[in-house]
Amino acid sequence: MYFFDPHVHMISRVTDDYERMARMGCVGVSEPAFWAGFDRGSVDGFRDYFRQLTEFEPTRAGWSGVQHFTWLCINAKEAENVELSREVIAMIPEFLGNPGVLGIGEIGLNKNTKNECTIFREHVDLAMKTNEQILIHTPHLDDKLKGTRMIIDMLLEDDRVDPNRVLIDHVEEHTVGAAREEGFWCAMTLYPVTKCTPSRAADIIEMYGDDRIMVNSAGDWGPSNPTAVPDFIMEMRRRGHSEKKIKKIVYDNPVEFFSGSDRFEFTPPDTLWETSRAAADTD
Repeated sequence: MYFFDPHVHMISRVTDDYERMARMGCVGVSEPAFWAGFDRGSVDGFRDYFRQLTEFEPTRAGWSGVQHFTWLCINAKEAENVELSREVIAMIPEFLGNPGVLGIGEIGLNKNTKNECTIFREHVDLAMKTNEQILIHTPHLDDKLKGTRMIIDMLLEDDRVDPNRVLIDHVEEHTVGAAREEGFWCAMTLYPVTKCTPSRAADIIEMYGDDRIMVNSAGDWGPSNPTAVPDFIMEMRRRGHSEKKIKKIVYDNPVEFFSGSDRFEFTPPDTLWETSRAAADTD
């Protein structure tokens, strides 16, 4: 089965991970901007990072036949530095016209602070002024419910925001309902330690259905598994769910949401196969 990983930090993964993902059916990835493991000290550090995301990473993904897309922002962990954050937000439009840039993300909250809220709102303002989609990071563990509610309230207070163009990520059992009730898209992150396991994600699907929801690996610098989506596929099969239902969650839903961006120039795998076969027939 083909799948699209809608949130995976491939900049932190080796090229072999692309190859393994491709062998297991991955045809596309979406890579949000995130923390580098340390706080960056200048806007030029982010400019170089955005160049890597938009120029080199699509090439590296292409070596394995995976189509790569990205999002741009300064993440919540670095948002306490308001001065730097504003410099980065002012610089982001330099890259918004680049191929494969899907919008602003992953923005959100880390410790639910005043400065984080300020920078979150300024990212949203940029997204609204430039007509971009938004990808949201919700806080970890004990702060998740409070932070998710804060994020939803800040989004709803801006009447320019269309919930159908916002993806709220890292939802769990206690937060998925609030996000879906307001019309937002949701994603579950499959981590080996925190967030959701494939089994918990399958439970959530069985409780809430398969509309406007997807799963991702968010493979990054820490303990994570870039092939977690195939693990979810196997768990759903084990429970007897149909291939159509599984495909909707791991492929159709991400493609539908990302199609809201004019720069989502995605070639469906069946089209790629037909093109390759036609080329071979003319040799």
